Amino acid sequence: MPSEPISPKPAMLQRQNYTICSMEAGNFTHGLMGVNLQLDDLTTQILWLSIGIVCLGILVVRIGLWATAQLRHLFNLKTDSVQQAYWARNGTSLWPWLKKNFFYAPLFKKRHNRNVQIGPLNMGTLPSRFHAVLVSLYILSNFAYCLLLNYKSCNRMAIYAEIRGRTGHLAFVNMLPLMLFAGRNNVLIPLLGVSFDTFNLFHRWISRLVVVESVAHIIAWAAAKHASEKLTGEHYPTAKVMSDPFIAWGLASVIAMLLILIQASSAIRHLAYETFLHLHQILAFVAFLGAAFHARDGNLPLKSYLYFAFSLWLVERLIRWSRIIYRNFGFNSSTKVTVEALSEACRVTFELKRPWKPRAGCHVYAHFPTLTWSLSSHPFSVAWYETRPTPYLSLEDEKLPTSSKDLDKPLPTRTATSVILIMSKKSGMTAKLHAHARASQTGIITLTGYVEGPYGGLESLQSYGTVLLFAGGVGITHQLLHVRDLLSGYDSCTVATRRIVLVWSVRTQDAFEWVHPWMTEIFQMPHRREVLKVMLFVTKPRHAGDVVSRSNQVQMFGGRCKPTKIVEEEMDKRVGAMAVTVCGPGAFADEVRGAVRGRVESGVLDFEEESFSW
Repeated sequence: MPSEPISPKPAMLQRQNYTICSMEAGNFTHGLMGVNLQLDDLTTQILWLSIGIVCLGILVVRIGLWATAQLRHLFNLKTDSVQQAYWARNGTSLWPWLKKNFFYAPLFKKRHNRNVQIGPLNMGTLPSRFHAVLVSLYILSNFAYCLLLNYKSCNRMAIYAEIRGRTGHLAFVNMLPLMLFAGRNNVLIPLLGVSFDTFNLFHRWISRLVVVESVAHIIAWAAAKHASEKLTGEHYPTAKVMSDPFIAWGLASVIAMLLILIQASSAIRHLAYETFLHLHQILAFVAFLGAAFHARDGNLPLKSYLYFAFSLWLVERLIRWSRIIYRNFGFNSSTKVTVEALSEACRVTFELKRPWKPRAGCHVYAHFPTLTWSLSSHPFSVAWYETRPTPYLSLEDEKLPTSSKDLDKPLPTRTATSVILIMSKKSGMTAKLHAHARASQTGIITLTGYVEGPYGGLESLQSYGTVLLFAGGVGITHQLLHVRDLLSGYDSCTVATRRIVLVWSVRTQDAFEWVHPWMTEIFQMPHRREVLKVMLFVTKPRHAGDVVSRSNQVQMFGGRCKPTKIVEEEMDKRVGAMAVTVCGPGAFADEVRGAVRGRVESGVLDFEEESFSW
């Protein structure tokens, strides 16, 4: 019988420990000596596995919710309120409890999208409880990986080297999700049904984590360098150390990251967003370039991670520009933009060169190259769209007729789309746009601009028997297409919706001018009186007599909207499953969220919030 092979591992470990113990201190300040590559690879695999498990869990939940919605939609196309009662009841107590206390819950008691203010400074918003748990677990797991060290090593310098290797390794690995989550065209957005706003939250926290790991990488190297100089008695001038391209590029990358950490703080972002955005992009490029050269000069094993991260960024940018070119450029022409100045807002119409039917709840990014020096863009909900036949204008189509039969031929046509946005006047680009339009004699100007999209609109409301739409201020733009879509579906018997309630809170009646033509069109749609109820709240009316309700279907109130009262009333009157959506100021959205959480255990009640946090 063959003898069992003798494992060489103990002997190898003894020789390795002897080698490390007898190594000179300077050997641990550069290269891979003392770096535990095997454990580094293991932590990377665990990190990717944890991300995969979370994504798979979200995907499974999303598939379950999608399947339920499809069944609910299919079985309720031609049912009445009594027949939809089955879908109004919760089938389990666990899922409503999770929604109330975890998925819909703010981090603490109430505040979620309401900005945290310290004097005049805007410090941003707080994550939800679910997002906070995910972010915390991700950060804590990275810290745990950094602490998996060989504390029994007989050479303190080896521990410094292991920390240096682990932190640098994780910083490189985390650049992949950092870059992926920064993109609007992130493939996980439609796959998991998770909004870009959520991925942007993770992008910000992972970027902070990368900065911390990079700084720890530098500190570990500096500590080893200092200890080496003390042990050997040799001293290397800073200029000599920095003359090494490997060190210089790494330090330049970390300095750029620290500058990003400072200038990307919420207070600075909100003070001057466009300046922040361009400086952010420049510093990110420097940080990435420095890390790439640092990896190249040191022949580090993780160069491929950086190249793949750069490829993700490049592909995402190409998709963006492809969308812009496809939507906005035709034969010898481009998108025409008309801007109409309204009270504290602009109505902006993009006449696109190709047909497009925006889905309800989607948004686009608007570009105005002639208005601002930068290539920045801003997100806006699509308030309305119109389609119309337009003749092709080409030499082939415009030939003169050669016979009497040619006179009877219709001119070839195509379908053109106009996408209309409402831009509330704030600061920066929207203020410039409003000022330019207001300065013209007619209050209307025409300029060059482009739209990029569509994005968002991930959730369909067509399977719900009751839909409650809350809007605050310019947030009405997010809800109008939902109303139009559901009313049109009710008329064609393609939706389960039997009750629609639109709640709009504004400061003054001037805001009604923004959407007047579209509300008029909605009020003229078939079956509107049977399905739609509109509640208007004017918080600061000029005169008490101006707040008058037209009918039971269109009610107007003076004072603040009380979402809790409205949600409770509509839950008692609901038909089937009920959905609540909100788009508006952070404080208003938090009120609606709290109202939904208070009744989510009373029946099937789903919540969706549209926000653009930056």
